[in-house]
Amino acid sequence: MPDLIVSGGMVADGSGAGLRRADVGISNGRITSIGDLSAADSARLDATGMVVSPGFIDIHSHSDFTLLVDPRAQSQISQGVTTEVIGNCGHGCAPITDSGLFTGNIYGHIDGAEIGWEIDWHTTAEFLERMAAAGPAVNVATLVPNGNLRIAHVADHSHRASRDEIAAMNADLREGMEAGAFGLSTGLEYPPERHAGDAEIESLCRTVAEYGGIYASHTRNREVTAVEAVDEALRNARSSGVALHISHLNPRRGGPPDAREQILELVDRAAAAGEDVTFDTHTRLHGITNLSNAVPAEYLAGDPSALLEVLRAPAARLAFAKDENIITSFGLGGWENVSIFVAPMSPDLEGRSITDIAGRGDPFDVIFDVLAQHATDPHAVLVTCKSYEDAEVIDTAKNPLCMVGSDATSLCTDGPLAGKVFLGAYTWAGWYLRKTVREFKVFKLEEAVRRMTSMPADRIGLGLRGRLVEGAPADIAVFDPGEIADQGTLDHPNRLAEGVRHTIVNGVPAFVDGSFTETRSGQVLRRAA
Repeated sequence: MPDLIVSGGMVADGSGAGLRRADVGISNGRITSIGDLSAADSARLDATGMVVSPGFIDIHSHSDFTLLVDPRAQSQISQGVTTEVIGNCGHGCAPITDSGLFTGNIYGHIDGAEIGWEIDWHTTAEFLERMAAAGPAVNVATLVPNGNLRIAHVADHSHRASRDEIAAMNADLREGMEAGAFGLSTGLEYPPERHAGDAEIESLCRTVAEYGGIYASHTRNREVTAVEAVDEALRNARSSGVALHISHLNPRRGGPPDAREQILELVDRAAAAGEDVTFDTHTRLHGITNLSNAVPAEYLAGDPSALLEVLRAPAARLAFAKDENIITSFGLGGWENVSIFVAPMSPDLEGRSITDIAGRGDPFDVIFDVLAQHATDPHAVLVTCKSYEDAEVIDTAKNPLCMVGSDATSLCTDGPLAGKVFLGAYTWAGWYLRKTVREFKVFKLEEAVRRMTSMPADRIGLGLRGRLVEGAPADIAVFDPGEIADQGTLDHPNRLAEGVRHTIVNGVPAFVDGSFTETRSGQVLRRAA
């Protein structure tokens, strides 16, 4: 007799097969039966008129720290999300091998962290134990971020790693893989990794391949040489024998007008030749990052007064403006498309473009003036870049190699994260189903569900998760196919999605009839040896 039955719904089992009317029985955290369970005397969650699917898997999340700060993950649970893959884009919480405090380099890319936050872990194994102790509401799988490896072991980030430094990085990577990480990520566009070369990446990828993990690459350039950057990822994967997953494939504005088409052709050709490659897209139309990326990392970890002095120096400003970084890359698409999103010390600038603020002046003066106003906490300033159109995202999403992720952090509408914002956090799954199924009609519902469930589960290596089959962990989303949608906007991003009735994580209801139960039954998932 099941402990709980989800009754009366239409099952989309995650395989892409057509919908069928069935009840789903759950016992001890697993699915025990699927079919007509009307005679069973069990507790029930009504799914009449709803679709019952596997819980959605966010293959590209940045919740490494927000799940520690507030593990309720309301933004995800309210969208039917039951699993997040963290450690993406070369950013993460482990390994950390220095003082036991977040350095400026790490802090700048870990949303939810605060400078001086004292941590009680250094290795990936210790971090995963810390995550488990937090009791997250969602399941968590991690990659090992190369940015952390470089910060820990490469003395000068403006140079390529030496043979000894690569060996030390590989030792930490092996520790992470043996602790249960699912692969390696790079963020080659960011300061700690900008000078990572083929020898380093290939060596690390060979290690990951030994463990059967994946290499998730935020590529080196996403504008002018975006095509060449994807070719670099393919080349390193090919030479090392690792399975490649390209993060947020769509290039930003500022490069060749047909860069997206060239990249898709390049990846399709590699897959047709037998190479193991997939990719994802996020669903927001804007890029988002820390404005502090406009300043070399070595200036960000020290005394705020020293940073302020540098930001006021004309020669330093001129040098920083000539640097190649993600902020100057944003500008390639036009400064009118780059806007201040969060600026605690300059709230009057929020929502305004760099062009609007600068007027006839130099856009870089705006950037460095804003950072100077925030010298005590330069990472607090976020900027957005309008980089995509709906049709571009949807056309990329149609590709058979493409799955979808948030590229955001888990957040909550109250508590310590209530004031945090991150585009995509509350919207990614709702947007994807609304756009691909109802508006653009590029997928049947069951195919869209497959790309959010079994497809990422298979890519990462999560066993039976992502499927509604007997014996699988009972991660389940119950939603109204005609109503599931995002509600967050650029101006008001922290609005809960609508249309999800129930979310069940490892057999325990976390969201029932549109309300949070406050239970947290997520697990830290580890790659099978």
